[in-house]
Amino acid sequence: MPKAVTEIRSLARSHTRTALNVLVAVMRNTKATPPARVAAANALLDRGWGKPTQAIGNDESALELIHRIERVIVHPENVHAENPDR
Repeated sequence: MPKAVTEIRSLARSHTRTALNVLVAVMRNTKATPPARVAAANALLDRGWGKPTQAIGNDESALELIHRIERVIVHPENVHAENPDR
């Protein structure tokens, strides 16, 4: 990893406690707008617990896309240039 990226990451992480305190202050501030309070609360939850997984559901197009990706990876010789969905 480039040294600059490592330095930036380190600098950003050194402000973690302050950033979390700001998020908590916004979340608790009754004078802050509701969207700001919700955004702060969500940011805190995401950092503490991770982002929730998102289910694909019954979306047939998403399932077809997954199958297409599998075909391309497993059998790339069967993917035709003129019709990649075949």
